[in-house]
Amino acid sequence: MVTVAMLQVDTTDTVAPDSRLQDVLQALAAPPPGVDMVVLPELWLPGAFNAANFADLAEPVDGPLSVALGQAAAATGVWLHAGSIVEVDADALFNTSLLFTPGGELAGRYRKIHLFGFGSGESDLLTGGEQVVVVDTPLGKTGLSTCYDLRFPELYRAQRELGAAAYLVPSGWPAARVGAWRSLATARAVENQAVFVGANAVGRSGDVQLGGESVVVSPDGTELAVGPSETPGWVVAQVDPGQAHAARDQFPTYADRRIR
Repeated sequence: MVTVAMLQVDTTDTVAPDSRLQDVLQALAAPPPGVDMVVLPELWLPGAFNAANFADLAEPVDGPLSVALGQAAAATGVWLHAGSIVEVDADALFNTSLLFTPGGELAGRYRKIHLFGFGSGESDLLTGGEQVVVVDTPLGKTGLSTCYDLRFPELYRAQRELGAAAYLVPSGWPAARVGAWRSLATARAVENQAVFVGANAVGRSGDVQLGGESVVVSPDGTELAVGPSETPGWVVAQVDPGQAHAARDQFPTYADRRIR
């Protein structure tokens, strides 16, 4: 079994980013006992809807924030999906998620492909990624995606084609649509017979109240853990890394697809 802990970070704008960073690093220094993997939310440092902070808090992937997060993973010996940061590369900004090994090494980087905002906010300020990313983790081959990506099932199908049996999804999903967050998480798990791990933020970012309810879903759609809607803190679940492949062997729906 793999013990996964999601940290629901309060991204309320009245908390200064430096203070929030220290709070997160303090939490990472003392994860729940027995945890193998920690997952943080999307853009937890600036706040997912606080676009005014994006450029000021942007860093390269090897910048001080990434270094601090890698050191945090190494200090406790856990896999750390560090949520996402605003990455600056040349003249472009990206919503980039980072995955660190228990030794603090960068194991995976994913630039969010589907940007939210309908021409404003994230979609106006950031550049979308182009690469489908699958990495090896204690959960097996694991697809990386971020928040709004969840509405586009073809991304998760492409990750399964690359062998993914689990999905790690940091998010800044609004409270007004948190029902869709739970429904889509279950759908992505069931349709791909995969484990879904999603960490969502709480608090008010910009003018948007975030919905929490971080969730882990098994390949058959069972919710193994669900966080509170408003309260920051840890949400922990036990995950069987062999469950996805067992489900696929016992109920091989994938073989019946007719549109490829």
